[in-house]
Amino acid sequence: MKVSDILKIKGNTIYSVDVQDELPKALAMMAQKDIGSVVVMEFDELVGMLTFREVIECVVQHPSSFATMHARTVMDDSPLTCTPETALDEVRRMMLEHHARYMPVISERALLGVISFYDVAKTVVDSQNFENTLLKAYIRDWPEENGVTGLTRKDSGGGH
Repeated sequence: MKVSDILKIKGNTIYSVDVQDELPKALAMMAQKDIGSVVVMEFDELVGMLTFREVIECVVQHPSSFATMHARTVMDDSPLTCTPETALDEVRRMMLEHHARYMPVISERALLGVISFYDVAKTVVDSQNFENTLLKAYIRDWPEENGVTGLTRKDSGGGH
């Protein structure tokens, strides 16, 4: 599976703020949309990522002035990114290794969407559930061999 498979299901809705937007605007959007991140844009290009991690660090370090700070000063200016062709196994490895919960998807400098660790985990679980269903159906419909079908096949070997 690839990142493009997630985007097909999830869609490519992007929530963004401008580098000059103040932190309360970004937080209001995150709260209203029930999301954990927004991309930070400048001249229609991704320049950073703002997640709850950066917001919490900012509030702790600047308790009296965080409300007037701009997205540019708070954002992660080198977020981990991937392409639509990146394999999910690679995305999982990168996200775990870098403790990243959100990853912008970029193709030829164009931002196509943002995937979350939740999106990746859900896709993997859904894929495993589908595979398990197919395997169970295959085992249940196992061809008869010496009058024995399905899961009882292992009992027909004798000799124990």
